[in-house]
Amino acid sequence: MTDARVRAFVRPAEDAMLRAYRLWHEHTRTCADGCKDARKALDGCESGRELWAAYRRAYAGGSR
Repeated sequence: MTDARVRAFVRPAEDAMLRAYRLWHEHTRTCADGCKDARKALDGCESGRELWAAYRRAYAGGSR
């Protein structure tokens, strides 16, 4: 038997603001309801606007 080491990869917890932005960004890249071509986040579909609002709340540091 060789001395093989098992390395565990532990993903650090994702910041709430970065997670919210990532979810919104992934949505806008694939949205067929208007988010993909919208110039402003608030001009997108309802789901996109909700994701953007979640990002803004996380950016402000609260759950208002």
